[in-house]
Amino acid sequence: MVIKVAIAGIGNCASALVQGIEYYKDAKDDDFVPGLMHVNFGGYHIRDIKFVAAFDVNRLKIGKDLSEAIFTEPNCCARFVESMPKLGVKVLPGPILDGVAPHMRETFKTYSEDEYEPVDVASVLKEVDADMLINFLPVGSYHATRHYAEAALKAGCAFVNCIPEFIASDKEWAARFEAAGLPIAGDDVKSQLGATILHRAIVNLFVERGVAIDETYQLNIGGNTDFLNMTLEERLKTKRVSKTEAVTSLVPYEVPTKIGPSDYVPFLKDKKVCYIYVKGRNFGNQPVTLTVRLEVEDSPNSAGVVIDVIRAVKLALNRGIAGPLISISAYAFKHPPVQVPDSMARQWVEEFIDGKRER
Repeated sequence: MVIKVAIAGIGNCASALVQGIEYYKDAKDDDFVPGLMHVNFGGYHIRDIKFVAAFDVNRLKIGKDLSEAIFTEPNCCARFVESMPKLGVKVLPGPILDGVAPHMRETFKTYSEDEYEPVDVASVLKEVDADMLINFLPVGSYHATRHYAEAALKAGCAFVNCIPEFIASDKEWAARFEAAGLPIAGDDVKSQLGATILHRAIVNLFVERGVAIDETYQLNIGGNTDFLNMTLEERLKTKRVSKTEAVTSLVPYEVPTKIGPSDYVPFLKDKKVCYIYVKGRNFGNQPVTLTVRLEVEDSPNSAGVVIDVIRAVKLALNRGIAGPLISISAYAFKHPPVQVPDSMARQWVEEFIDGKRER
């Protein structure tokens, strides 16, 4: 009943995920765990997730046990597990490619060629017999993401794409994983209660109540390395597409929209602040304006969602299901292969768990 998981990118999201599995390892099946659909998800408990490989480019993390690397700078995720046990997984040097923007090389403590040689990711995945590889690379890692996806295909393991590089939602990549007999889930993880899911709920409410939406925006600021990385606009293209389509896909007409990260504020650290604005008209063309401010710890906000995704992917592996997983992707990601309202997506996942829905 073990789920063998490899991680690419040992940043704040990886820290929250690794801590979360330790934090909730003794939860009972009927306990309520914030952020999870179920403690027991199709027969798999949280503690069934075991990490078997980890890849990063930070010279301070490479060679460390994963349990130590998740607390190594520049990580600033909240520490909610005071004493992490050793996991017996050393962080290995992954390929750099475009996974590090030029302005981030020093912040990420990026290794140099004379310090380390990147490992063959596919060989490592085969050696540890990984069930799946989770992509937690920085936004804008176009080539690096595809390198890891290719490695997963070569190694014969599933791929979970948590960043806004379109793999699961790309027909060619989806077809390649299906042909290889491997499941894939993605793209761009949707947090438990983050800016996108809240914006979707608000917009859906306007549409369902017949309020005409004239314009809307969503602005996000934060102080972790994700926001520092995204100060380079060219790395933001797919992120803006992912977040924007997640919201506008619920509106049956075109709406002037501005959605995406807007600034980096160092002292916020892993705190994310979001501002949502929606302007519309109700009966008699009378004005309606809504403004919302949301503040969350950014990285833990997605960890529970990823735990559910991991277990859904394992169920797919057990059942011999290949290609994009439609239900869990629609529920857990901003840019899935099929975009539907969140309530429908959740129902699809429940049906998938029960075996009533193939994907």
